[in-house]
Amino acid sequence: MAGMVDAARRDLTATLAATLRRIERDHLYRTRRTLETPAGPRVVVEGRECLSFCSNDYLGLASHGEVVAAFQRGAARYGAGSSASHLICGHSAAHHALEEELADFLGRERALLFSTGYMANLGVVSVLCGRGDTVLEDRLNHASLLDAATLSRARLRRYAHGDARDLESRLAALSGEGRVLVVSDGVFSMDGDLAPLPQLADAAARHGGWMMVDDAHGVGVVGPNGAGTLERFGLDESRVPVLMGTLGKAFGVFGAFVAGSGVLIESLIQLARSYIYTTALPPAVAEAARASLRLIREEGWRRERLHALVRRFREGAAGLNLPLLESDTPIQPLLVEEPQRALHLAAALLERNILVSAIRPPTVPAGGARLRVTLSSAHSEADLDLLLDALGELV
Repeated sequence: MAGMVDAARRDLTATLAATLRRIERDHLYRTRRTLETPAGPRVVVEGRECLSFCSNDYLGLASHGEVVAAFQRGAARYGAGSSASHLICGHSAAHHALEEELADFLGRERALLFSTGYMANLGVVSVLCGRGDTVLEDRLNHASLLDAATLSRARLRRYAHGDARDLESRLAALSGEGRVLVVSDGVFSMDGDLAPLPQLADAAARHGGWMMVDDAHGVGVVGPNGAGTLERFGLDESRVPVLMGTLGKAFGVFGAFVAGSGVLIESLIQLARSYIYTTALPPAVAEAARASLRLIREEGWRRERLHALVRRFREGAAGLNLPLLESDTPIQPLLVEEPQRALHLAAALLERNILVSAIRPPTVPAGGARLRVTLSSAHSEADLDLLLDALGELV
């Protein structure tokens, strides 16, 4: 028996090792770098001081003094952890206050906190759809949205990226049975472009479908007040009843939320497994997020500066004929097509103490390997010039 167990273990190890060798051979192997300093434009990575262009800390709030102080006060008041799920005894006054403040900021009746955006998407889609229902998603939606549809056991149908006409034709082809949910990112995380949400919402409404938007990369950054892509397009709850956002990007903290009607939120509390069976966020994190939200609402100059830096970077890149994808958001993808070339360029930048992520399949489609440059309001004009000079030499 012991010999059979040893053989099984060897077989497992051999199988996984072969998979890892294939990934490495195809230049798709992923590695982790160890950060030794707080998030910011300049970081120390494994002993090397670098200028960083790969963080989602778009407004420079992750290390902001007021946010850090709120976290510390929250830990002193509530402790290090929540100790239980929200429905047992883990729902604190800090969580409740943050939910109310998010709902007010977004113009929704209620909001509900989740531990991560991944879990929020799993929870929402599984509550709204199941066997016999249909979920239609943009082909470039975030992986968590695709997984959410798959795990809900509904039929998943994918329409061409940003193509409301293709969505319309797919909606028209449905049999008319079951619920229909249309799901799109607001800002696409790898391309940086915005979904045509008004047209998507109109198509969903014409065919009796519901619209859900994952605005993880839009809330805090997009819109006159930073309320996201729905604010930018003037879409209210009647047209987009389900809004998901995260706290780990523009907010600089951690966690996620869903905002919508009272009935939607109460349904998620009662039915969403990824909410019910998960330990609540530490209350100190909620306190930090409340401080971030106050800064987002009060300091609009952060967004203005960020958008000015985006324009400066794109103008400089155009002067160098760099192959940037179309984007007016902090996500600026430089298309290089081949994974090996993306790795080579990222390594060459690192030799110049500039940290930029090489993004390769399956995160992006085959032939879509890129350097994903992300900008922050904490960057300086000189920082951008250093990056542009390096890219001009390398690309």
